[in-house]
Amino acid sequence: MISKLEKNAIELVKELMAIPGGSGEEAGVAEYIIKKLKSSGFSKSDFKFDSANKKSPIGGEIGNMVLKVKGTIKGPRRLLMAHMDTVPICVGAVPVQKGNVIKPKSKETGLGADDRSGCAVILNTLIELKRQGLPHPPLTFFWAVQEEIGLRGVRHMTRSLIGNPKLCFNWDGGPPNLAVIGATGDDHIDISIKGIPSHAGVHPEMGVNALSVASVAIADLVENGWHGLVIKGKNSGTSNIGAVEGGKATNVVMPEVTLKAEARSHSPKFRKRIVSEIEKAFVKAAKKVKNAQGQTATVKFSSHLKYESFSLKEKDPVVQAAFDGIKSVGLSPETLVCNGGLDANWMSHYGFPTVTLGCGQYHIHTTNEILDVPDYLNACKIALHLATGE
Repeated sequence: MISKLEKNAIELVKELMAIPGGSGEEAGVAEYIIKKLKSSGFSKSDFKFDSANKKSPIGGEIGNMVLKVKGTIKGPRRLLMAHMDTVPICVGAVPVQKGNVIKPKSKETGLGADDRSGCAVILNTLIELKRQGLPHPPLTFFWAVQEEIGLRGVRHMTRSLIGNPKLCFNWDGGPPNLAVIGATGDDHIDISIKGIPSHAGVHPEMGVNALSVASVAIADLVENGWHGLVIKGKNSGTSNIGAVEGGKATNVVMPEVTLKAEARSHSPKFRKRIVSEIEKAFVKAAKKVKNAQGQTATVKFSSHLKYESFSLKEKDPVVQAAFDGIKSVGLSPETLVCNGGLDANWMSHYGFPTVTLGCGQYHIHTTNEILDVPDYLNACKIALHLATGE
């Protein structure tokens, strides 16, 4: 038999998943959270917003939302967080519960459990702390924006708002017993190739096809093991040419191509090596492809950090606290170092070691997305345990 407390938690997550709110459009989600917490005795002035959205390339309706709560017992400040945005396929989702699973009603949308279930977990925690009058150390609740488009909310956060927490916990995808204690770093790459146009039928030999240069460069990278899964001795990483744009007519030797790529590795030094090898391949290809007059294309290459890698040790206090929380509901902790980016990347980079815990979302970013209700409820219990500092 499900308890009233569990029913309330389920209702929260269903209502949150039904709110439209892609990246940069999180205001409705924030308004719902504020409304629920005002019913628990908080005032609108308790909520602080930073200006992360103003620093993001897409702008956005609001910045990150923070609520700090004074402790009733002594102890280091703890932070509980989740991100409010979801991917486009989940906007407009109608959640439907069937037994122990919540699915999207339509076969055309995802569910948005990534990461509205995380938002619901920490919202439920705050509501229950207040309702039950549970003792707790100083707490910070942090709802981030624009995670799905490159962790932009946390990257541009106002760090002074969160109160220098010592133990930080982030809720996102996967089972509730999984503690993500490390993640890869990612460099974004922009490549622009300017060739030489000419009539493709009359004088193709006078042109330098920008796409030909790109093709030679990519073939070089593939042949030498610098594209896709990259393993060089003890070092490993990945790279990908993910987007290509160029050309408007078949009768013109393609004059320009732009490419977007990425390089990932848990080793910052090796990731920079991958970026360097990609640049070298394109510069070399530009020199190799010539027209009848010996002219060549030019390459403009730039890269920037999307997020840095991080790695926590199992003996670290924040990891041990996460393990205790998982064990408190009778589960066995498992750890993961992942090859994707998390808000925890930037949190850890800024000096706030953060463990990411699952809250029952599976098959995220697809129309097959589901929320496992028992897993979600376990996540709620784990969060309440961590918030009380037991």
